[in-house]
Amino acid sequence: MNKQEMSRNSAVAARMLLRLFLVGLLCAANAQAKKKPPSAPLDLNSATPAELEQLPGIGPSAAQNIVNFRTKSGPFRRVEDLLAIHGISQRKLDLKSGRT
Repeated sequence: MNKQEMSRNSAVAARMLLRLFLVGLLCAANAQAKKKPPSAPLDLNSATPAELEQLPGIGPSAAQNIVNFRTKSGPFRRVEDLLAIHGISQRKLDLKSGRT
């Protein structure tokens, strides 16, 4: 096998690895998008980060931000109080509360 063939084979292998990586990312994003809300409502003032992550659009960092905000600022009085948290938008809030 000459140098040119080795280089071509390396390029093909690199493209295949990149495609596999992208497919993995798409699968992970698709799984996240299909997350269904918990069957029972969560109490924002007592939910753990793991429980909050069950909500559509809430990942580990957003869940921890909610808990940190609650610890620092006290209990939530209404769902809209979540808008004060970095990473929580009106769109996410609408998803979590079932509004469209």
